[in-house]
Amino acid sequence: MVDIKSMTLEELTAWLQGQGEPAFRAKQIFQWLYRGVTSFEEMTNLSKALRQRLGETALLAPPAVARRQESRQDGTIKYLWRLADGNCVESVLMRYQHGNTVCISCQVGCRMGCAFCASTIAGKVRDLTPAEMIDQVLFTQIDSGAPISNIVLMGIGEPLDNFDTVLRFLTLVNHPDGLNIGMRHISLSTCGLVDEIDKLAQYGLQLTLSVSLHAPDDETRSRIMPVNRSVGVERLMETCRRYFETTGRRISYEYAMIDGVNDSDWQADLLARRLKGAPAHVNLIPLNEVEESPLKPSRRVAAFQKRLEGHGVTATVRRKLGGDIDASCGQLRRKAMKEET
Repeated sequence: MVDIKSMTLEELTAWLQGQGEPAFRAKQIFQWLYRGVTSFEEMTNLSKALRQRLGETALLAPPAVARRQESRQDGTIKYLWRLADGNCVESVLMRYQHGNTVCISCQVGCRMGCAFCASTIAGKVRDLTPAEMIDQVLFTQIDSGAPISNIVLMGIGEPLDNFDTVLRFLTLVNHPDGLNIGMRHISLSTCGLVDEIDKLAQYGLQLTLSVSLHAPDDETRSRIMPVNRSVGVERLMETCRRYFETTGRRISYEYAMIDGVNDSDWQADLLARRLKGAPAHVNLIPLNEVEESPLKPSRRVAAFQKRLEGHGVTATVRRKLGGDIDASCGQLRRKAMKEET
């Protein structure tokens, strides 16, 4: 079976022409796919014979809502999607004054091993397909009734560990006959895969790169983020400087505030020195507690922010959304896995 929802319009056109269909059919089918149809029978401007043939040769496997939790505090909605093979991934709809943002997953599980993240506890199962990533955006929009204007690749998985799929997803979600969400409305978060950051820079995409830094020194970062043991903070920061020089896009640095681990004054001072010389934004994140982790939220977020600002670093504190619905990465999937065992 051919996964036509993971195809570009050009690929879909070539595939259909290979079966003797006119080129214009591809655009019709492409537009139907991005309206959220769940079967080929819904594509009513196609002939019955073509719809039947598509059903026999092409894959259309929308996810099912396994769980849906809506915050009474701020309207955030957490989805647990069950995929065609039975695996589950998460998406989160967040409502802001500037529009609605969906945070999506790119893998089932994660192999990066970050100590503060529930997504990585059971390891990586597999990569998602472009269609499975698209469907998280599309069906969140359909189910919630909230038009999506912004996308964050910061759910389960490491986007740059699924590089080719993520690049194809970005092409598809940006297409004017698809969801038509511009690159400047998309953020991609990485734990710091330096070779892939260099590779991404060559595409010159106008998205926002968010680097999950979480510590400015190797000892601390290697303890909470195993990826740092093979990279090191200095090399990561050099790579980020090259990314800015190549793309002209300011990088956002994610910094989860962990009590007694990465929230001291000397670490704020070192972080400011690391960022000197290139435009940057630090997003301080009050830690969401994970049941299996001993790490606790910092009590020094405001002091840390003030210290950074004293060095001329732009630093904001992320608004905490969905605290009553397991809204942080991997928590809902982890809970469902426990219940099934």
